[in-house]
Amino acid sequence: MARDRATAAEPRFADLRTALGVTMEESRIGGVPVLILTPKAIPKGQAGQTVLNFHGGGYVYGSGAAGTYEAALMAAYGGYRVIAVNYRVPPYAPYPAAVDDAEAVWRALIKDGADPATIAVTGTSAGGGLAPAMLLRLKDGGLPQPGALIANTPWADLTGSGDSYRANEWLDNVVVSYNGYLDDAARLYAGAADLADPGVSPLFGDLAGLPPTLLISGTRDLFLSDSVRVQRKLRQAGVVADLQLFEGFSHAQYLFDPVAPETVEMFGEITAFLDAQLGS
Repeated sequence: MARDRATAAEPRFADLRTALGVTMEESRIGGVPVLILTPKAIPKGQAGQTVLNFHGGGYVYGSGAAGTYEAALMAAYGGYRVIAVNYRVPPYAPYPAAVDDAEAVWRALIKDGADPATIAVTGTSAGGGLAPAMLLRLKDGGLPQPGALIANTPWADLTGSGDSYRANEWLDNVVVSYNGYLDDAARLYAGAADLADPGVSPLFGDLAGLPPTLLISGTRDLFLSDSVRVQRKLRQAGVVADLQLFEGFSHAQYLFDPVAPETVEMFGEITAFLDAQLGS
C-alpha cells in the first residue's frame, strides 16, 4: 500500500515542484537519505537558514519524493532551502529507527558547521510528532537545539487519549477516526515500545528547553487536542509556543490545495514566525 501510494503521488508532486519553481535533488546526510528542495530565489536574510522537514503519513506512508509536498511548499512560499528526511518506517523499521535517522541528520549538519540557531525543525502529523521527539533525544544527549520548531497538527500522543479523538470523530473528514487505521499504525510504529514512551509520544516528555514553537491545527482536526496539549506543556515549561487554528479544517487540510487562501496564509504565518526566531 505504501509503495502504491508513493508511486501514484510522485508524478503529481513533480508537476507541483515545476509549477512552484522548486528543484529537488537526492543526497545523504549522516548516512540517511534526504531530498533537498531549493526555491528559485532565496531571500538575502534567509541565505544561511535551513529547514529540516519530517513528512507525515502515520509513520507508514510518505517515503521518498511522495513525502515532499510540505517541503516543496515551504521552499516555494518561505524561500527556504529545505532538507526533507526520508526516515525509515515500519513494518521493517519500527521505533526508534525514525528518531535515530532524524538525530543522525542533525548530528551531521552540526558536525559540518551548521549553526543550530539558523535551522528550523518542521513537520506535519507524524512528522510533527517526530520533530519534538527528536528534540527530546537531542536534549537527553546534551546536543544543541534548533532555532525554532514548527509542529503542524502533531501526532504527539499515539495513545489517542485527547478529547478531540472523540469529540471530532467523524467530523474530521481526513483521518475520520482513531480506530481502524491510526490505532494500528501507532502499534506498528511503536513496536516493542510503550505507546506512552516520550520517544514515541513526545506529549508525555519533559518539554522544557525546547526552542520557540509554532503549532497549527483546525477546529475539526481529530488531532486538535495534541496541538492544544503540546502548547500548554510548552508554555508551562517556559517555552514560547504559539497556536494557530483554522476554522472548520480537518487534519492537515490546509495542505491539500497549494493555492488555497488558507494555504498561502498558513505559510505566511510560518515564515513570519521563522523570520522572528531564526538567526541569520
